[in-house]
Amino acid sequence: MAKKETEIGSFFDIPIEHFPDRSARWLLQDKENVRGLVEIVASELVAFLDFSQLAHLNRSFISDTLREQESDILFSVPFQSDSETDELLIYILIEHQSTVDVLMGFRVLFYMMQIWDSQRQEWESSNVPKSQWRLRPILPIVFYTGSQRWTTPLTLTALMDIPEVLTRFVPTYETLFLSVKETASSRLTQSDHPLGWLLAVLQKEDADKGSISDALLEALSHLNSLDTEQGDQRRRAIIYLLLLILHRRPVEEREELITLVDRYTQGMEVETMAQSMAEVLIEQGIEQGIEQGIEQGETRAKHEAILKLLQFRFDTVPESVATRITSIQNRTQLDSLFEKALVAESLDELDAF
Repeated sequence: MAKKETEIGSFFDIPIEHFPDRSARWLLQDKENVRGLVEIVASELVAFLDFSQLAHLNRSFISDTLREQESDILFSVPFQSDSETDELLIYILIEHQSTVDVLMGFRVLFYMMQIWDSQRQEWESSNVPKSQWRLRPILPIVFYTGSQRWTTPLTLTALMDIPEVLTRFVPTYETLFLSVKETASSRLTQSDHPLGWLLAVLQKEDADKGSISDALLEALSHLNSLDTEQGDQRRRAIIYLLLLILHRRPVEEREELITLVDRYTQGMEVETMAQSMAEVLIEQGIEQGIEQGIEQGETRAKHEAILKLLQFRFDTVPESVATRITSIQNRTQLDSLFEKALVAESLDELDAF
């Protein structure tokens, strides 16, 4: 098992049990996938960025406790133009909540200010003359893979009851936003980048078996077209698909879907890798599989049904309420909660229940 763990760990170097929250972060550790994301959300900028020089930055300015709670990644990348700007900081905030975070606009600005403040501290500690201080621009991207529709603007004014005459005193900034589940698959795959095809499969994580099978076949056909130099990227993509199947699909479908991946993947021991992953998942105590897979899938479906019902009835669902709902694992209690949600006059009434 140690050898198998080493093999999987070398490609999936974050805790496997956090797949729903950390998988996109893991994908974006590959600089080519960062390029793929920028191609989707801001294709006009790609020509100016030298992704071959993309570097992951240490966010040491954020406390250890907060850093564990967030899924954001910070990169630096040379900006190629005739302007005075020679480096652009790409700030990627990966949002994996199943409900919308109404504070996202504030969080983006908060982290941007911390990034800039870390530059200031560095200049001060290095005795750089203030006349030479130049803050580097930041490209903020919110990458959202939740199922709930995101309707809250990524602005500070969205958090305020403010007269129009005062809005000019509120900081404004543009944030690039990608909601994977709401974006047309044609847009995700428009550039034919491998990341887009992986996201097209992720869109179908809760669809019927036929739909996700079709998405897998489409993605595999494009992954097979990658050249030899892109072998590591292809391997990472295949591992992601296998982990997606193991974590997000019902146990009775997994063998068939893994066989499908194996059939259309050349030069990789897919079934052996999948078995290794499953064994690692079992060892870590989070395998959804043989005894608990169906039950966990049904529980997740009940969570989503309640949240969608509440969103339909009350427009938005506070994160605190959503968190408490998703923490309930007793399906009988969830059934009672769903019935209560049908007739509740307010979220406070549901909260009391």
